[in-house]
Amino acid sequence: MTNDAAVRAGRVARDDSLRNRRPVAVIGAGRIGRAWAIVFARAGFDVRLHDAEAAALEAALPALQDSAADLAEFGLLEEAPAQVVARITLVAELADAVRDVALVQENIAEVVEAKRQMFAELDRLAPPDALLASSTSGLPASSFTEGIGGRARCLVAHPVNPPSLVPLVELCGAPWTSADTLQRAHALYADAGQTPVVVRREISGFLLNRLQGALLDEAMSLYAQGYASAADLDTVMRDGLGMRWAFMGPFETIDLNAPGGVADYCGRYGGTYRAIAETSQPFDWSPKVVAALDQERRDVLPREQIETRSRWRDRQLMALLAHRRKVASL
Repeated sequence: MTNDAAVRAGRVARDDSLRNRRPVAVIGAGRIGRAWAIVFARAGFDVRLHDAEAAALEAALPALQDSAADLAEFGLLEEAPAQVVARITLVAELADAVRDVALVQENIAEVVEAKRQMFAELDRLAPPDALLASSTSGLPASSFTEGIGGRARCLVAHPVNPPSLVPLVELCGAPWTSADTLQRAHALYADAGQTPVVVRREISGFLLNRLQGALLDEAMSLYAQGYASAADLDTVMRDGLGMRWAFMGPFETIDLNAPGGVADYCGRYGGTYRAIAETSQPFDWSPKVVAALDQERRDVLPREQIETRSRWRDRQLMALLAHRRKVASL
């Protein structure tokens, strides 16, 4: 069975034994790890949250309580926040965290050797049928799983920050990742309330970061060439493209923007976009331009207010997610 066929089968016949029976281990109690813990706990999984640093683990509980309370305020929890957080157990020892789990979600530093060592340990300690997934945003699974005996069960499950508010998760295996692994992973993340997509073969940055990178490169280039301020370029996205992209992707967008659909749109505007591509100047990440951009942003938002603004962003995402759920049936 091909990977695509396996995934389609997984959508129909989900492995219910993975849900509400076996726990999930989340390795790393930073921002992404804590968000993953909330994702699985609110879906009914018992979660074991582990971090090698005791201070990070100690700080996790109040942060989890705050996150759950915020979600409840926007109607994004079906239970009381305390019930959700109660499913999350802080575990000091890695071996205890991964015992009898269905999935390990790793969230350590983006360092190949560190991940290689971690996955070797996870392969040794976790049950043989447990899925071993990394939240890496750029490293291919093949770079840190090749020498592992259980490498067929290893994959990347790349989330969007924070996964508790943005449901997309990109599933990407190494050349040796089995179709069964992708099928079971797709089913499990869907059961956890996420929106999994499959990257059919390894590519740097996966899908989301490559799309984001293309847009960011052009935005940086336009800023560097003096076509617009950072604030106006942000406005173009927020009040322009972002309005549609909040509920549909680029292909559906162009399909609806011409009477005859995608083919009609490409016939009308393909030449324009070819001309744009020919005049586009890739951004070279010049320190001088980056410094100017940073200063423009600091004039708007002092550095010490970034965390406060991040909390505001998360609450805006909660409001958007609540709205999307409300109108999903329309």
